[in-house]
Amino acid sequence: MDSKRIEELYLNHWPSLSTLLYDGWLLRFANGYTKRANSISPIYDSTYDIQQKIVECEKMYANEQLPVIYKITPFVHPDHLDTLLAEQGYSQLDITSVQVLELGHVRQPRLESVKLNEEADSEWISDFCRMSQVKEQHEPTIERLLGNIKTRKGFITLYVDRRAVACGYAVIERDILVCSILLRTWITGIRVMLNR
Repeated sequence: MDSKRIEELYLNHWPSLSTLLYDGWLLRFANGYTKRANSISPIYDSTYDIQQKIVECEKMYANEQLPVIYKITPFVHPDHLDTLLAEQGYSQLDITSVQVLELGHVRQPRLESVKLNEEADSEWISDFCRMSQVKEQHEPTIERLLGNIKTRKGFITLYVDRRAVACGYAVIERDILVCSILLRTWITGIRVMLNR
C-alpha cells in the first residue's frame, strides 16, 4: 500500500472539527486537542508562492490561538518544505510511526469481557479520557471529533475484573482497517499508546 493512501486514511481516522483545503494543503483545526487534528498536512501539489503561503497559514493558526504545526511526510509539497521551515525557525517536534500489518493470518482472540459499539458512548469516552489523561475540557471536542468519522467504525473496551483496562477504536475505509489502541495495565498503571 502506498504511503499517501495510508496518510489519507490516517487523516480520516482522526478527523478535525474543521478542515480548510488551501492550495493543496489541508489545514486542520480542533480547538487545540491533539497535534494531528490541529496541523497542516501539505500533501498535494501547490501552486502559490510558498513563503507567502507559510505566512498566511501562520495568520490563520494565530487567529485560532493555535501553534503552527506542519506534518512532514515523505511526499510533502514542495519536497524541500522541511528545509524552508527550518530556515524560518521551525524545528522537528515529534516522530510518528505508522505500522502496517496484513491481518489475513491473525486468529480471532478469545476474550472474556469485551464491550463493542458502533458509536462512542459516554462510558467509552470517559474510559478513553481517563486512560489517556485527557483534560476534562477536551471531552466535548473528542466526542465531536469521533462523531465526524464518516466511515464504518467500532469502539471497543476490554475489562479485567470488571475494570476497563484497554480501549480503542477502528475505522474501515476502502477495505482497510485503521485502528488506535490505548492500553492501561491494571496492575502497574503503565500506559502504552499506539497510533495516537
